[in-house]
Amino acid sequence: MSWQPVQADGLEQILTLLRQSQSPDTQIQRQVQARLESLNQYPDFNKYLVYILTKLLDEQEATRSLSGLILKNNAKSHYEKFPDDVRSYIKQECLLALGDRSPLIRATVGILITTIVTKGSLEQWPALLEHLYSCLDSPDVNLCEGAFGALQKICEDSADQLENAPSQPLNVLIPKFIQYFLHSHSKIRSHAIACVNEFITPRATALMSNIDIFLENLFQLANDTDSDVRKHVCRALVMLVEVRIERLLPHMQQVIEYMLLTSQDNDDTVALEACEFWLMIADQTICRDVLQPYLDKLLPILCKNMKYSEIDIIVLQGDIDEDEHIPDRIEDIRPRFPRTRTRQHMQHVLHDNDSTDPNNNSTAIIPSSNEQLQDENDSGDDEDDDGSGGNADQATEWNLRKCSAAALDILSNIFREEILPILLPVLREMLFHTNWQIRESGILVLGAISEGCLVGLTPHLPDLVDYLIKCLNDKKPLVRSITCWTLSRYSTWIAHDEVQQNRFLIPLMSELLRRILDANKKVQEAACSAFATLEEEACIQMVPYLKQILETLVHAFRKYQAKNLLILYDAIGTLADSVGSHLNRSDYIELLMPPLIERWNLLRNDDKDLFPLLECLSSIATALQTGFLPYCEPVFTRCIMLVQQALEATGTNTPPDKDFMIVALDLLSGLAEGLGSNIDTLVERSNILSLLERCAQDTMAEVRQSSFALLGDLTKACFRHVHKHLTIFLPILTQNLNPNHVSVCNNAIWAIGEIAIQIGAEIQPFVSIILESLILIINRNNIPKTLLENTSITIGRLGLVCPNEVSTQLPRFIRPWCIALRSIHDNDEKDSAFRGICNMIIINPLGVTNDFIYVCDAIGSWEKPPMELYTKFREILQTFKQEFGNEQWKQLTDRFNLLLKERLQSRYGV
Repeated sequence: MSWQPVQADGLEQILTLLRQSQSPDTQIQRQVQARLESLNQYPDFNKYLVYILTKLLDEQEATRSLSGLILKNNAKSHYEKFPDDVRSYIKQECLLALGDRSPLIRATVGILITTIVTKGSLEQWPALLEHLYSCLDSPDVNLCEGAFGALQKICEDSADQLENAPSQPLNVLIPKFIQYFLHSHSKIRSHAIACVNEFITPRATALMSNIDIFLENLFQLANDTDSDVRKHVCRALVMLVEVRIERLLPHMQQVIEYMLLTSQDNDDTVALEACEFWLMIADQTICRDVLQPYLDKLLPILCKNMKYSEIDIIVLQGDIDEDEHIPDRIEDIRPRFPRTRTRQHMQHVLHDNDSTDPNNNSTAIIPSSNEQLQDENDSGDDEDDDGSGGNADQATEWNLRKCSAAALDILSNIFREEILPILLPVLREMLFHTNWQIRESGILVLGAISEGCLVGLTPHLPDLVDYLIKCLNDKKPLVRSITCWTLSRYSTWIAHDEVQQNRFLIPLMSELLRRILDANKKVQEAACSAFATLEEEACIQMVPYLKQILETLVHAFRKYQAKNLLILYDAIGTLADSVGSHLNRSDYIELLMPPLIERWNLLRNDDKDLFPLLECLSSIATALQTGFLPYCEPVFTRCIMLVQQALEATGTNTPPDKDFMIVALDLLSGLAEGLGSNIDTLVERSNILSLLERCAQDTMAEVRQSSFALLGDLTKACFRHVHKHLTIFLPILTQNLNPNHVSVCNNAIWAIGEIAIQIGAEIQPFVSIILESLILIINRNNIPKTLLENTSITIGRLGLVCPNEVSTQLPRFIRPWCIALRSIHDNDEKDSAFRGICNMIIINPLGVTNDFIYVCDAIGSWEKPPMELYTKFREILQTFKQEFGNEQWKQLTDRFNLLLKERLQSRYGV
């Protein structure tokens, strides 16, 4: 006989608590929650819960469902501790309740079943799949639908278990699911497709062996009247593009035409699934060929889909012009994570994909195709990078608007200006439409195509940018917001074209500053973020306007609430990075520092709002240099305290939040870089180096990364203190020369190079082991450019201080070394590295004979070498020319391109 409640009053007590938990009074909810949790100590409590869920058919659905959800949470946390009889009872009653008349209860039972499966395994509930399978053939539609609902949840949560189970249940289930694609009830059709879809991406064997019948039945559902069915059909086709596109190729015309139609579905969730198809097909090599004939239909559809829906406008409060007085909600303020510092030797690296082969017939130092434009503002807080309007859409999740914008963005990068004859008439109509929502979406379209269509748009950009700047004053806040974002996408064109600088830079800067002080919070955020992007592009072009910029940003401190303060910190930090020491003027400092220090004093040591403030202060300290001296001592002391607190908490019952340690280390780096030798006294009076020894050995990579950055900066600023700790630091640095952790490795290499310059030949005991790691890195394929350059600089510096040891290895690294350093501007770091390489070549000329053409090319990359270096270059070139003889030298120089040949001849007489 089935279990029955022993105490009627106990059952009634639980029911009363469940009913009370639905009260809108949060105090009552908390009391009920505490009481329900206390009942968990009674083993039969979970039996009562499943009894209420499955047996009390006259009780309210909401109460029954809530009982099941509480049971689900209990099972998720403690299922393995449930007594055997409780587990058996729950399983038994769940299977009996699959056909409940209430869809809500059926769904709750399905959730409970899949939770139990995830806590154990299908093998521990052998009757489950067999029972669910048998229910599928039941004439009771509720039972069939309930079983399918449970199976769908199992497929979602336990696909691996089903695929790998020894009994191979998918061999039976998948053909059954496919059969039910054609069921008369739409809910069952929907469940059946959803179940199969879970096995497309993992390429389940049982599905792949039934792929033909799967496609046949799937295509029959293309025009299904049920939106959920159409949604799952679209999802299946999108996944098939990724994993089995060859099976779709014979049907590609029909698939594309279906997706064009479905991308305009009246149900936005269906249209969104269809729109994902364009993103997926764009990643395939066939994209250009298959989409070209349909661009005239597809592009207008994507543009139309980029209009805000009425629901979006309600969620975004798009008709509320002034909302800066409305308090931020806690859930709107996204968690902020610190950005760790990556150090590099070169402060002025050429970011071109230069030709690296001196044998080719182009000039030796010519940039090839431009790297992808950085179209989003890094200093914005996790902005969208999909062409969907950046921060303007934060209040909504991934939706049709965003997906369509992302698709247009990626397609514009594939088809480039080819799409403009189709797009420009559409865009013209949108931009000048009387409906502000269509006008706003036109501005989004213009931002989405900014990268891919830049060349074709260039003749139109003066008029378009002029139009956009006017739109910054539109009465609708969502128009002002998206305009900020779109203008930021064209900031490179504005800041780097001399004609456009003169025409647009000042008007754009002025209007963005006005929008930074907008009465609407979304506009504030978008303007602040766009201005930070403009700062990065314009750099020192901002200097004449610093007073106006700083006055605006400081005023924003008084207006902004918590969420937008994070963006404001970034904008100020980016300004400091962009203008550097130009910020070091007493009137600027008096404007900028008081509000920052006020915030600094208000925030507790455990407040995560410290992260962006510390990052901001790090940039400011670096820029202000000695101008930061009046503020450095309390900042330095607090950073030491944050690091020490985190280290002291390590290993305790309450693990530390190491993010505080990371941002503190990075700010200390900024102080050391900015203040230089002026930090010496503070270091002397502190235990910073003892703390740094521990940080440098932390298990967390980001902590080590920031530690090595600080170590390098302290080495440059006050080496006498670092010197005493080198027997600890050098072995640690050597152990971290692992390119699999790129940023950690990069900073370790950079610090080694700085130490080598300071201690000279003292580094000799470590040279062989360090050099071996660096040679492996420099010869590795596909390593980031910054790591390659830092590695090369440090090898050169090791050769400068220990030339005898390093020169023996010249043949192993000279070619990649020359290729890496030929493309950077002349600077002190490059000078020290080349002086090192010259010393090594003089000691071991045979080490570079086979690759001497690369040495010539690297020498030719210098515009104005210092006299000492120039003399070494001339000596080396003349010596090799003499050793080679005229005939061999001519054979070598005939392989030079024209610019290199002329440069070496005119400068060095060879």
